[in-house]
Amino acid sequence: MTKQTGGPAFPQPINPAEQGRGLTLRDYFAAKAMQGLISNWGKSNYASDDARYCYEIADAMLEARK
Repeated sequence: MTKQTGGPAFPQPINPAEQGRGLTLRDYFAAKAMQGLISNWGKSNYASDDARYCYEIADAMLEARK
């Protein structure tokens, strides 16, 4: 099953052939979630769990956009 990415976070319509390159909206949402997680909790001993959790948040945010 392919995850919905939300498309590019910062689309550049200059060259349509380059669509899909760079940061996706899903990655952007996950990065923002991680930023908030780290700023509130500090360093975690379970970074891989934190990363998975941030992508779960990103997926929920994409779902909420529908």
